[in-house]
Amino acid sequence: MPESPHYIKSLKSESVVQRVIDCLTDAMVARELKPGDKLPPEPELAAAFGVARTSVREAIKILTYLGVLESRRSEGTFVVSGFQESMIDPMVYGIILNQGEDFESLMELREMTEAGILRLAIRKWSPGKLAYLRERLEQMEQVAREHATEPEAFFQADNDFHNAVAEISQNALADKINRVVRVLTHAVRFQTVEEMIRSGRMEELVDAHRRIYQALEARKEEGLEEIIRNTYFLEVARKQP
Repeated sequence: MPESPHYIKSLKSESVVQRVIDCLTDAMVARELKPGDKLPPEPELAAAFGVARTSVREAIKILTYLGVLESRRSEGTFVVSGFQESMIDPMVYGIILNQGEDFESLMELREMTEAGILRLAIRKWSPGKLAYLRERLEQMEQVAREHATEPEAFFQADNDFHNAVAEISQNALADKINRVVRVLTHAVRFQTVEEMIRSGRMEELVDAHRRIYQALEARKEEGLEEIIRNTYFLEVARKQP
């Protein structure tokens, strides 16, 4: 029988599935298993770990769901290469289940990620990218003029603007984390837009985004957190159910 890789260890019965997951994860961290590597077949892993095949199969299913492994029909199971969108989903669910009523913590997380992305964008923008962001701002201004009573239209323009800022930041991981935060704050953001429109404060919404654009254009990094925070209209957001 061929010698087993270093990450193969005999496991006790306690939390077998989790321990299989831990061993495989440790092997990836130690680069004993690298992106693109093929895992040994389930029977071989089960025999080497000293566990049932069902435990190995369940561990592989979990790691596949998390986007760490991928199964290719007729080829086997492989360590994924690069960041997978499916990795985001468990993170979102975990934060949702743990956030409870902690509105302030969520807003602080949102401010931290958005200010960080804006800081990167300030340092990295090119004339072409800045022109594209200007177009998104003008689109928002047009929506405010022509669809002043339609929160859906403004909400989409708002998302387009912030996605453009994230694109300028040229940091894929920061962008993905920011998208997670925006998923988590979707309801409160939409309800805030609705209330601002209902109370006749649409121009304040637009002007808050103009200040983001102006800070980026001027490459001004001072006071970014306050500029970002002023787009949240927290006195309105806190009233939301």
